Amino acid sequence: MFDRSRFAGRSLAAATLAAALVTVGLAVPTPAVAAVSRAELALRWAPIHYQDVDATGSHALGGRSDYITRVDFDGDLNGRNNWDRTGAAGVSLAAAGYYSVVETSTHWYITYLFFHPRDWTDHPFFETEHENDGEGVLFAIERDGSTYGVLRSAVTVAHTSFYSYTPAGSTWSGGRENVDGTLQFQSSPHDSFSHPVTAQEAQGHGLKAYPQYNINGDGIVYYPSTVAETPSNGDDRDVRYQLIDVFASGGLWAQRANASLFANLGTFAGDNTDNCGVGTWECSTNSANAPWGWDDGDDAPGRGEIATDPAKLSVEYFTVPGSPSRAYTYNPYVSEAAALKAAARTAPPVVD
Repeated sequence: MFDRSRFAGRSLAAATLAAALVTVGLAVPTPAVAAVSRAELALRWAPIHYQDVDATGSHALGGRSDYITRVDFDGDLNGRNNWDRTGAAGVSLAAAGYYSVVETSTHWYITYLFFHPRDWTDHPFFETEHENDGEGVLFAIERDGSTYGVLRSAVTVAHTSFYSYTPAGSTWSGGRENVDGTLQFQSSPHDSFSHPVTAQEAQGHGLKAYPQYNINGDGIVYYPSTVAETPSNGDDRDVRYQLIDVFASGGLWAQRANASLFANLGTFAGDNTDNCGVGTWECSTNSANAPWGWDDGDDAPGRGEIATDPAKLSVEYFTVPGSPSRAYTYNPYVSEAAALKAAARTAPPVVD
């Protein structure tokens, strides 16, 4: 039987001890902050995501070509049939977003990837399409002693360019790159947190901080979750997306040498079959990247380092106070750092 009087007595004794310590000028011990898992950390900071939707033209599939989903949405890990399978009967485009967490003693770095089976257009001239599309965002979170830390910066991927942002009140400022805007936050109806807000354009799916991209007409608002919902239509403003760990057993990183999914290290395999490119300038092949293939060619960090060495990228892009650690305490990407750098030197440019 639970003895409330004993519990109350202990609480009173603890309060008396704390008061005595304060009286004599000694610090009151505080309970340690409970450790948080990487999955919990990723869920807490995952963005509320605005996806613009265009339903015009046959390649739009009534808006379905702008839905975010899993790489294996069609039940296989063949990157060369995704364009074809996007509109197939019975194929689900349940919402998903991928994440990877790497750590130093001073920061957590979380990369999020949003995947589309098609990068498409409804313009007949001077526009390209390609199978598969992967763009996303890096968040840097300072480990300040609180459970989830504090978010200091974001770098987004829009095609072959990166854009940098800081939240209001951040201690970080511009470095070699100018800060492109303020990262906004919004409350989620599905949890108790205020999340950063990102947005992607329709068709080409460049990603920036909201509202630098926004919904223009039809669109979907995706909320981070542990469940995957499918939009009811192209103008659904409350859809939960499931977070998937890049480093999970059998996950994207484990599949990095799968020649059916990747044409080379960090580049999704994609061909020009079916109607990709029909009525447009062309359909390019092998033209989308996983996070370890993302690159802004005219910036100092190398190909893929936004995900594989985010501590390096962060001090290049921002002025970071204090002494941010560059030594990783957890970073599965490091195991193939040499291979990634070699691939970056020899890989052909990727359109995206």
